[in-house]
Amino acid sequence: MKLFGTDGVRGEAGSFLTAELAMRVAMAAGIYFKQKSKTNKILIGKDTRRSGYMIESAIVSGLTAIGYDVIEIGPMPTPAIAFITENMRCDAGIMISASHNSYEDNGIKFFDCHGDKFSTDVEAKIEEIFANDELIKDAQVTAKKIGKAKRIDDVIGRYIIQLKNSFPKEMTLSGMRIVLDTANGAGYKVGPTVLEELGAEVIVLHDKPDGFNINEGCGALHTKELCENVRKYRADIGIALDGDADRLVVVDENGEVVDGDQLLGALGEYLASKGMLKGDGIVSTVMSNQGLEDFMKSKKLKLFRSDVGDKHVLEVMKKEGINFGGEQSGHIIMSDFAKTGDGLASALQTLALLIDKKSKASKVLRPFSLYPQKLVNIKVDVKKPLDEIPFLDEKLKELDTQDIRHLIRYSGTENKLRVLLECKDAKQIDTNMEKLIEFFKKELNG
Repeated sequence: MKLFGTDGVRGEAGSFLTAELAMRVAMAAGIYFKQKSKTNKILIGKDTRRSGYMIESAIVSGLTAIGYDVIEIGPMPTPAIAFITENMRCDAGIMISASHNSYEDNGIKFFDCHGDKFSTDVEAKIEEIFANDELIKDAQVTAKKIGKAKRIDDVIGRYIIQLKNSFPKEMTLSGMRIVLDTANGAGYKVGPTVLEELGAEVIVLHDKPDGFNINEGCGALHTKELCENVRKYRADIGIALDGDADRLVVVDENGEVVDGDQLLGALGEYLASKGMLKGDGIVSTVMSNQGLEDFMKSKKLKLFRSDVGDKHVLEVMKKEGINFGGEQSGHIIMSDFAKTGDGLASALQTLALLIDKKSKASKVLRPFSLYPQKLVNIKVDVKKPLDEIPFLDEKLKELDTQDIRHLIRYSGTENKLRVLLECKDAKQIDTNMEKLIEFFKKELNG
């Protein structure tokens, strides 16, 4: 059974991600953690989905059954779990969230004692343990060896201090008006608090989670209302988080969404100008626009590309000695301030950039032009290996002859095929995309 996708274990709660599966995954992970245990403590956080109660209880049962002590901290952003896991000297951290997905889904993300996401090798080892009935049975303990669980409600302060410390001490947000959309998710308390304590006037949208409205028509994937409110309140900037607050989407003062690659370029150039960029480059994914790579070259900086997923971005960052990277989708990693993608930490650096440049977001955050690019998600019945699809090679060679950059991959969390095309001619993209959509629908949904 394949458990892990591009970002942990994820699926519909109650069908794929049942209480039974969550408990067994927790036991398998706990068995792996025990090999290098130092404190015998594991931290658990979650976003605001109703199913989080079920999954949290199952995970606690699984971990305590093999002798682990568990610390539950309730709804908190994913990057907060990474930070607090290391800060509280836990053996590991677990975040219960399906990120930007709708409330029906949920997921389980793991962090090691340093707050880093698991590598694919570690995930494979946990899957092996998960499938070993004898090992799972033998790991369960009795009597005084059974673990305990306790809930702590005041750790939010640690994360708030960490975020505020990432913002330049000589700066203040006083006089700045910000519209913040927390997506009815895990950042609904932390986000407004940090911005207000740094002096901003904050108009908050979607900060009343009810267990079912997370990401519903709001947040990083649905920015229409945010754009409207930026214009309505004449704000300096709009900030959108997703359900677990590890993603950032920025809206300029005109109510227009800033492209994720342009934001990466602007922040990369800013960090370099301040002597804060290590490794003479940044890391993004194979999905990033060619315009970003050309812009980096013009600044005598490099762009390293990774596979899709912020954990893959981080792997390349570590390999190349780089402290800044991210994804076009809004996952931005500043390893000097956060262990993983952090929407709020990235937002604070974006605000510092605006203050430093003394200019408007519409000018500062679009430092280069993008190549025309189109991404289409095609629902598929079966994820047939791409190298087994007849005549696909011929289709791709035809794109190459037209100088069209292409990336075709399956979603790691949904039954979708993602098709990305990019070149200097938008009409060429549209024509070829229509042909590819028809081709894949026939081959994968026939």
